[in-house]
Amino acid sequence: MRNPKILVCSGSVRGGSFNGKLAALAAKKLAILDADVTHLSLKDYPLPIYDGDLEETSGAPENARKLKRLFLANDGVFLSCPEYNAGVTPLLKNTLDWISRVKEPGDPYRNKMFALGSASPGAYGGMRGLIGMRTILEVGLGAMVLPQMVAVSKAASAFDDKGELSDERVGGQLDKLVEGLLRATRIEMSH
Repeated sequence: MRNPKILVCSGSVRGGSFNGKLAALAAKKLAILDADVTHLSLKDYPLPIYDGDLEETSGAPENARKLKRLFLANDGVFLSCPEYNAGVTPLLKNTLDWISRVKEPGDPYRNKMFALGSASPGAYGGMRGLIGMRTILEVGLGAMVLPQMVAVSKAASAFDDKGELSDERVGGQLDKLVEGLLRATRIEMSH
């Protein structure tokens, strides 16, 4: 059986983003475990705010179609999800919404395993945003989301100069999450 193809993406495109660091670390760990990793930046796929009138007159933007093809080409997805005001980022929500509106064949969310992580300067590590993202993916889009999630609190000091997590407990949670994503993806691929 071929190695699982895993898409890794951060819901933040800000320079120095903690979630960008978490996504990079997850991509590295997945690659070490022999996953075929595609690490993308949403900065490379700008999209307008979702607008039903725009969709009706112009269809889904080309970047939404490209992203849908990327999601379809991968067996699993790791999303690093920043938390804004106890919820998901507009960038990530808008991206997922646009992808769901592309009329080309194939469902980019169903029968695909998702793993969620977050890094936040706060004490909760972005957990409130992760709960919202889980609802969007599972209830709204029909995706399969691993039950375990990783929430990196006090993210300003959570990463060492090599981009690794300083806290062994949280690092272990990330290890288990990426291992779980690969295991669940392999099971899904065998069906």
